[in-house]
Amino acid sequence: MPARTKLYAKGDWERETAIRPSATLGVEKYRDQARRDYARLIHCPSFRRLQGKTQLFPSHESDFFRNRLTHSLEVAQIAKSIAIRINSTDDFFKKNPVNLDMVEFAGLAHDIGHPPFGHNGEATLDRLMLRYGGFEGNAQTLRLIARIEKKITTEFPSVSQTPRPVDPATFADLRLGLNLTYRTLASILKYDRMIPESKTGREGQGSEKKPVKGYYASEGRLVERIKAHVAPGYAEPFKTIECHIMDVADDIAYSTYDIEDAFKANFLSPLAMISKDDDFKERIASKVRENLGSKLEGLSTAEMAFDVSNVNDILGELFKPLLGLDVKTAQALSRPVTATELSFLIAAHTSAGSQALVEKGYLRTSFTSDLVGRFIRGVKVSPNLSSPSMSKVQLDVDTFKRVETLKHFAFELLIVSPMLKIAEKRGDQIIRTLFECFMADRNLLPADWRELYEAMDNEAWQARVVCDYIAGMSDRYCVEMYARITSENPITIWKPH
Repeated sequence: MPARTKLYAKGDWERETAIRPSATLGVEKYRDQARRDYARLIHCPSFRRLQGKTQLFPSHESDFFRNRLTHSLEVAQIAKSIAIRINSTDDFFKKNPVNLDMVEFAGLAHDIGHPPFGHNGEATLDRLMLRYGGFEGNAQTLRLIARIEKKITTEFPSVSQTPRPVDPATFADLRLGLNLTYRTLASILKYDRMIPESKTGREGQGSEKKPVKGYYASEGRLVERIKAHVAPGYAEPFKTIECHIMDVADDIAYSTYDIEDAFKANFLSPLAMISKDDDFKERIASKVRENLGSKLEGLSTAEMAFDVSNVNDILGELFKPLLGLDVKTAQALSRPVTATELSFLIAAHTSAGSQALVEKGYLRTSFTSDLVGRFIRGVKVSPNLSSPSMSKVQLDVDTFKRVETLKHFAFELLIVSPMLKIAEKRGDQIIRTLFECFMADRNLLPADWRELYEAMDNEAWQARVVCDYIAGMSDRYCVEMYARITSENPITIWKPH
């Protein structure tokens, strides 16, 4: 096929099944295909359920804390800002602008496949599904919008007004989810890798201990069609420019807003971060070095270098405006002081400055706003003139090191911290119990899910139905369902599904 020279082409806007014009509304010329996809996402139940899924801290404990929905809104806003900047500063994209609706879609949809209890719930479902193709949040995102959401099937509404999710004769899955354009589906396809279907396959890759990032084998043919429509003939790893932008925006949001939530919760402070020992900081540095090698290309030996001293330099740069000497402390140090007085003065000032960021909303907002703006300005784009849809977007190396340092601080100090281990253990128990109960007795499933379960012709597909159902639950609904089944302080055993 001839190389594409434009950012968007006709194949991008095709769908698994064409949209039939409305007999009453006619052609909606005012609304392009990307905008139509954006609307389908906003109005789907799975998007609304993001408000009930935890980002870092349980949102019911404070209205301040972010949930998966507010996080997704922030990622979408950052992604759109990045796209606007690219469209206004790069010569190629001035003439071939990135579609802003599609970039926003990618930001809004990127976490829609995450299960209850976040990464811990993801790990539990992956262990339960190890023999049946595994579980992974990004793979579930594609499956959810392209298969699970109840809008269109290959028969409904074009052929029949009676929707059937599965053909009873052939057991073929007829569901098409939201029936989005191929380019929109590509915008959330972060990892160009099929997850092995079996436990043996995972063990052969040495990847059985944690979720494999990629897409399920059940969506393998769909991914082939996406690639054929969006980047025909392209042989390199597949990732569209919209997906690159979303990925960078997600990293920026994680590195700033998770830290802000931790400051607000008083679980973290600048002083606590700076005072961590060198062994801890080396773990951070090691992860940054690893990602420098895997995510950025063409770096020199000097650019690849990153150690504890670099971690300290970044923290010092970020927090210097808050922890640097103020006028009062500087005046106190203008006279001769003893070593004890000096240590007291510095300790008192740095402690007060650190706590100010924890306690004062104006300072926190200014701090995170400044970081987000700086990080967006650190984004660079590399146009792929022979296959524009595959153009790359990434952070420059210095900005990347700052973002990665903060992101891994949040992960090490919060997500894998002892304070969240109880919730992790509880979430594992709840999901495992629900999965085992539904697999043992399909009558516990809601009617539509039970119908889908019964239509499947083998245990692997039945397990996938149960997994899909649990993965779509909000945290609170998951806990309620567990309580109703186990009679552990249930609100009611009669609550409808």
